[in-house]
Amino acid sequence: MQDPETKEMLADLIWLNAVIATELIQITENTSAILRKSPPPESCLAEHHELKKTALHMAEKYRPATVLGQHLLKHQ
Repeated sequence: MQDPETKEMLADLIWLNAVIATELIQITENTSAILRKSPPPESCLAEHHELKKTALHMAEKYRPATVLGQHLLKHQ
């Protein structure tokens, strides 16, 4: 097993990567909407939603009770 400091660092990195991933998905959706002058296709939105849920699940596994879940609910 890893030492506590390494374990904590890995948990931090997993959480931070989940934040980056979910924000990048949102930026992609927003950019697509701007370029298309309409929302992204429903299939993309549904897939992005599932990807965000997966990233959130990973983040909350190692860092429960952060504002990431609340923040993701605000994304349109």
